[in-house]
Amino acid sequence: MGEYQKVRHEFEPVYDENSRVLILGSFPSVKSREQQFYYGHPQNRFWKVIAGLVNWREPRTIEEKRQMLLENRIAVWDVIAECEIVGSSDSSIRNVIPTDLNRILTCADIRQIYANGGTARRLFERFQRKSCGREIVGLPSTSPANAAFSLERLLGEWKGVRDALE
Repeated sequence: MGEYQKVRHEFEPVYDENSRVLILGSFPSVKSREQQFYYGHPQNRFWKVIAGLVNWREPRTIEEKRQMLLENRIAVWDVIAECEIVGSSDSSIRNVIPTDLNRILTCADIRQIYANGGTARRLFERFQRKSCGREIVGLPSTSPANAAFSLERLLGEWKGVRDALE
């Protein structure tokens, strides 16, 4: 295992006053931190899944990704504002400082919060459920590490996101 690094989340959440669904990851991967945007690893299926759910062409640029999210009333952020982590390994996360979800929850009428993966769900339960008074629905991770789930299976598991937007 590599060395622990103390890392801070350095890019903004994606949301506006029209957002109705909030999708939370745990913490940005090394690739996402390099690109300064969410789900930057080319093998992560997040953008394919969201595009499939909302019937869009898969976005390529950060601007296209942001546009797809906002036009479909989807907010995206992470549970962790700062932590110690080895590379992109969720299992190595320690010394967590959580994000302040009320920044989004006071601005937008969020109907449902979803966790992209088990780590995001567990961290939300531990650090944020009490402070924001909301429940979270856990979804299987779109990460390439979750190879057990095909794209089709992910789309099936994630369809509740689309339903919550209607």
